[in-house]
Amino acid sequence: MSARVTPGTWRYAAPPLVLAIPALVVSLPVGLALLLVGVAVVAFFRDPDRTLPESGVVAPADGKVSVVREEDGRVRVGVFMNVTDVHVIRAPLDGYVESVTHRSGANKPAFSKDSDRNERVDVDFGTHEVSFIAGWFARRIHPYVGGGESVARGQRLGHIAFGSRADVLLPEWADVDDVEIEKGQRVSAGETVLVETPTDEA
Repeated sequence: MSARVTPGTWRYAAPPLVLAIPALVVSLPVGLALLLVGVAVVAFFRDPDRTLPESGVVAPADGKVSVVREEDGRVRVGVFMNVTDVHVIRAPLDGYVESVTHRSGANKPAFSKDSDRNERVDVDFGTHEVSFIAGWFARRIHPYVGGGESVARGQRLGHIAFGSRADVLLPEWADVDDVEIEKGQRVSAGETVLVETPTDEA
């Protein structure tokens, strides 16, 4: 397990860990269960370092590719994160954050098509966009960046608590035939290349 965890982890992990101490004295099974919950929460919010490839648009999240589609002349790639995946979202490209917009919505399962209408946060870079989409259980989206900031490829943009999806609306120069991953494939945030960057865009 990585020693680094996301901001706010201990707000979730501390209660069961603290309660586990007296519970172990009163009831060993209950105490062990609380201890296991606390450890599981810390593991869920782990935030490991990543090694960037030399070039290319990188995946925004760990998980399974659930969306690869054309959308108004652009290509959208979505990554579904289950409870065992790292939930830290990373920048697919260098860019300047033009805006960070929160949109209320439903809380459908993040792997379903209906999740397009879920609560979300869109980070707009002008040339591309990254969306944090909450799942049916997730209720906490935590962006780390705001409008007016410059962001480096692979930089942490934020995290989502408990089950979710992260989308990238690729730049206009990216064609669906250029995408190097496919639906159902597992990817790693900041490491898996979604599409290679043209030389004149690097």
